[in-house]
Amino acid sequence: QLSGAASAAALPVVINTWAFRKAAETAWRVLQLGGSELDAIERGCGQCEIDQCDGSVGYGGSPDESGETTLDAMIMDGNTMQVGAVADLRHVKNAIGVARKVIEYTKHTLLVGESASLFAVRMGFPYEDLTTQKSLLVYSKWLDQNCQPNYWKNVVPDSSKSCGPYKRPEKVTYKEEQTISQRSVHNHDTIGMVVIGGSGTVASGTSTNGAVHKIPGRVGDSPIAGAGSYADSTAGGAAATGDGDVMMRFLPSYQAVEYMRMGMDPTVACQKVISRIQKYVPEFFGAVICANTTGSYGAACNKIPGFTQFHFMVSNPLLSRPTEKVVDCI
Repeated sequence: QLSGAASAAALPVVINTWAFRKAAETAWRVLQLGGSELDAIERGCGQCEIDQCDGSVGYGGSPDESGETTLDAMIMDGNTMQVGAVADLRHVKNAIGVARKVIEYTKHTLLVGESASLFAVRMGFPYEDLTTQKSLLVYSKWLDQNCQPNYWKNVVPDSSKSCGPYKRPEKVTYKEEQTISQRSVHNHDTIGMVVIGGSGTVASGTSTNGAVHKIPGRVGDSPIAGAGSYADSTAGGAAATGDGDVMMRFLPSYQAVEYMRMGMDPTVACQKVISRIQKYVPEFFGAVICANTTGSYGAACNKIPGFTQFHFMVSNPLLSRPTEKVVDCI
């Protein structure tokens, strides 16, 4: 899901969303009460973490191969170009909050794994179990289905028919990668948010629990600056959602912002980013939202079976409440 927001004096909050309206409302309310653009991103994405939006954000969703839920998040300040991010975060629910602390209390950009969790605890976040009965049930069903689908290839035993542990074969015979049609296009998603303040200040952020049944240690596009989201107060902001393993290779959020810097309409900027990825991976699952410093916004997605439209939320002074927008995929 993607979303955007703006201050009461100004421009938009854009957010990727179906079940994400409350996150947009939260971010917009922060701006109306005088909070900063970064505050709006942190609180808006944090609301989704609390509400476990779509099961794709926050605790209790997307168990990995070992049944554990881990979190990725990032937040970016388009004025200073500072980024705070965490990946493979364990035992801490408020991933976007921890990402904000990376900006505020370190000279780093990205912290990962159990070390990121220890940092979070030092910053005052509670250390708790991210597993729920629901995520355990998802994991149990997956094991009962011989661990299908999964993210392995060219291994023994045959990953398309059985569970691991897998290893590389002594004699390698490569076969075609599993196509997206063999996986549910909704098996992984993200909240991405772009906020444009009244003075044109831009901030962006993402939060996700990643791809369901991912290989432990996997990090997708969400916490990577320029991939999951990007903000530049001289041009605009963008955020992406979808198959992060594909999306991150193209830095779609950075590319979209650069297109807007050249004067391109946000919708066209988003479309050009999607078209570029299509040339290499025609069947990828993905979408991008874009907003420029004047408050114009747009989105685009790749059309595949089961995913022909993309829904996102917009809040701005012209709308009485956060409003769902829909674009047809290309």
